[in-house]
Amino acid sequence: MMQDSISIPSCFSSAEKLNDDHVGGVGVARSGQSVYMSVYRTKVADHCRLITITWCKNLLLHGLSISLEGPEGEAQYTCKIELKPWYFWRKQGSKKFLVDGNKAVDIFWDLKAAKFNGETEPTSEYYVAVVCDEEVVLLLGDLKKDAYRRTGCRPALIDPILVSKKEHIFGKKKFSTRAKFHEKGKWHEISIECKNRGNGNGGESVVVGSVHVQPEMEIRIDGHLVIHVKHLQWKFRGNESVHLSKMRIEVYWDVHDWLFSPGLKHALFIFKPILSSTISSCSSSPLSIQARSVESVEGFSVSGSSEFCLFLYAWKVE
Repeated sequence: MMQDSISIPSCFSSAEKLNDDHVGGVGVARSGQSVYMSVYRTKVADHCRLITITWCKNLLLHGLSISLEGPEGEAQYTCKIELKPWYFWRKQGSKKFLVDGNKAVDIFWDLKAAKFNGETEPTSEYYVAVVCDEEVVLLLGDLKKDAYRRTGCRPALIDPILVSKKEHIFGKKKFSTRAKFHEKGKWHEISIECKNRGNGNGGESVVVGSVHVQPEMEIRIDGHLVIHVKHLQWKFRGNESVHLSKMRIEVYWDVHDWLFSPGLKHALFIFKPILSSTISSCSSSPLSIQARSVESVEGFSVSGSSEFCLFLYAWKVE
């Protein structure tokens, strides 16, 4: 159902407020910096907290930032790693900081052989581990055995939940990216194109000289047209449901700045998957495991229902 304004679910707010100083606004566009941010929720130092992993890349620097939510819900503890080519030793290391004044959290990473394949986030041959109370509370990458051997710690009893991913993408009229809609899912190709009806050159203006044009928007997943918005100047904010395999995906958009704002401008797209098969698959798991999850971390869903949101900031490049 199309709407004139976006009604955004409450789960978006917690993800959006984190690390906006690192990845949001004009600074990203002016620096030409690609940013890929993932937010996880898990138990750290006896509390359910958000951990934000941010990968940044520009012409001079490839960096990683790890932020841990503080007691007031702020990203209070941050570890930054710069992967400059001439600083080989920084591609492997560890850092320690205290949480709440008395709990030690260790960050271990090995990016010596990491393969990025042109992406901002590595695709293989690496690990990043967050350790607290002799447990690996968050482990990223495919070198898991190496990570456990290096840290000397056991896996946490609670699996982290991927809350959101946020990415900044750039283009003139077409914007493309690859994304997973849940942690164990496959990669999907997403493309968003804004063009004018009857004008093959595209563009964002509603009025060109004295000629009124009718901007349209197409969103494709894996090459299939899933959303076609005509009269975009009237429906610059809205949402629709699309179906992909066993998922229903709620897609929200706000392209107001593309159409009506001068200078640097971006549109926001939000993809919220709803996994129709999760309840049946999770209901077969042992009751003791479900009960342990609920007791250990308040707010974790026994049913395994998806909490994930994908945020895409699409910046128009003139």
